[in-house]
Amino acid sequence: MNKIILLGRLVADPETRYTQSNIAMTRFKLAVNRQGKKEEGQPTADFFQVTAWRHTAEFVGKYFSKGQQVLIEGYLRNNSYTDKEGNKRYSDDIHASQVYFADSKRGTDNNVATTGNSIYQLNENDEDLPF
Repeated sequence: MNKIILLGRLVADPETRYTQSNIAMTRFKLAVNRQGKKEEGQPTADFFQVTAWRHTAEFVGKYFSKGQQVLIEGYLRNNSYTDKEGNKRYSDDIHASQVYFADSKRGTDNNVATTGNSIYQLNENDEDLPF
């Protein structure tokens, strides 16, 4: 079984591009806190590059931005390639199958609240909602 679940914050706004076949692809970097006690001089987070494709890519590009906490489900993929000097190189890439909102936050610009994997439009009577 090859499954990855990460909870973290977006380091920057996601970047969405389209292939020549018009398939959406979004890349984003996720900062994930490390478990355990903080030791002097040691980083407290790991940074992962994540790629999403098609509908998931469009969803991430449209609704997510720097600083938001997200939960991703996906898988790890091994890639190999030959660099310019002819050396064989390997990389591990995280591909997101599902991406979810992970923090409750009210939008300041358009009065939108996000929670779970849904978006809710707020109105004046919704001030007592738990998110």
